[in-house]
Parts: sequence; C-alpha cells; structure tokens
Amino acid sequence: MGLKNLSLYKSHIEKYGFSVINEVFSDEEVAQITHVLDNIDTSKENFRKSQDLFAIRQFLKEVPEIKDLIFNDNIRTIINEIFGDQYFVVKSIYFDKPETSNWYVAYHQDLTISVDKKLEISGFGPWTTKQNQFAVQPPLDILENIYTIRIHLDETDENNGALKVVPKSHAKGIYRPETIDWMVETEEICKVKKGGVMLMKPLTLHGSNRTTNGKKRRVIHIEFSDKELPEALQWAERMN
Repeated sequence: MGLKNLSLYKSHIEKYGFSVINEVFSDEEVAQITHVLDNIDTSKENFRKSQDLFAIRQFLKEVPEIKDLIFNDNIRTIINEIFGDQYFVVKSIYFDKPETSNWYVAYHQDLTISVDKKLEISGFGPWTTKQNQFAVQPPLDILENIYTIRIHLDETDENNGALKVVPKSHAKGIYRPETIDWMVETEEICKVKKGGVMLMKPLTLHGSNRTTNGKKRRVIHIEFSDKELPEALQWAERMN
C-alpha cells in the first residue's frame, strides 16, 4: 500500500488547512492497534472516562507499546514528505467517542501546546495547569508551524462525529469562533475511512456534531512541530 502524489495533499493542507488521506493503515494494522487499546489499564490519572467520551492524554507515553504500530511506513512517509524531516511529536491524545455519545464540540482552534513547566516568557500565555500538566498559548508562529495527524480507527462521517472544518481559516491568525461570518465562510465535513488519516493545521477552525448513527468513533490525535521552544521551556511530550 504505497502513498502516491503526496504533494497534492501537501498543497491542499497549505491552502485549506486540512487534508484527508485514506488507506494509510490496513485492516490488519487497525486490528493490532485496537487490540492494544482494548487491553490497557484504564484506571490511570491521565485517562478520562465519562459516558460520552473516553480519552487518554499523553497517549504515546501512557501506552508506549502502541508506538511501533502507529509509526508504520506510510505515517513516516507522510511526516517526512508533507511536514518535513525535522518534525517530531509534541502531543498525543486518544479519543473514543462511544456509540451512544451526545458529545459535540463547538467550533474552535487548537491554541495551546503542552510544555514541561511554567515559565514567564514573553509571548506565552495564558497558562493552564491540570495534574502537573502545563498548557500554554504560544506565539502565533509556533502554532502556525504545527501539523496534526488524526488516525481514524473507525469509518467516520457526519453521523458519528466527523470533524467539520472552516476551509482556509488556518491562515487568519487567532479567529474567534463567535465572529465567523457564514456569508463569507463555508463548512466542510471531513469523512475519513477506517484506517485513514486526517491532516490538519491546529489554527483551522474545527468542531464535531453528536453521534446519531450508533457507531463508535475512535481517533488517535498526534501533533508535530520542528521548532525548539525558547529559554528553558521544553515540549512536554517531545519524541523524535
């Protein structure tokens, strides 16, 4: 299963802020990943469980045995050819939106990064701290450089919470969702097949609707950067 014409996906994500590539993981690879997920100890503090959402923060650190399954040849090729060979992991989360979930997410940009400590640095803020995890809004150029890969373990469409995005919104800086002018902007639903990925710039406005078709939506969300942070600040989940 080779990836062809990655330059088309690269130009699409640069112009519109997102792109969908299907057939990145085979059914067998997806089965291996879900097997690991079905057998993890869910009682840890980085695991968040409710009837609407199950999430694992710092996913690659919490479930290290998943790494070799996720970084298959196709994902490595996508990182090198679309992002750049200097990119490394800076954040990872696993989301499981169950079949009965009423969880919906309003339009937003991903404006914070995870770092190892709180430092007063010009251009960084506001800060949030949860369970000794530090998140901060960095300067715009750091956000603009990040790429996100969302690996879909289930077929996802508008009926089970596929992401909806506002194309080209990633190029407009900090964009407050309440100021979206729908006379000017459009909305696009990003359907992704099982084993496919959605690539996204974090400044792309995105949200998702409630599940209405009784189907699961499991997604592995990984963010990448090629920038070092200033002074003594480090990415919390940095992984080459």
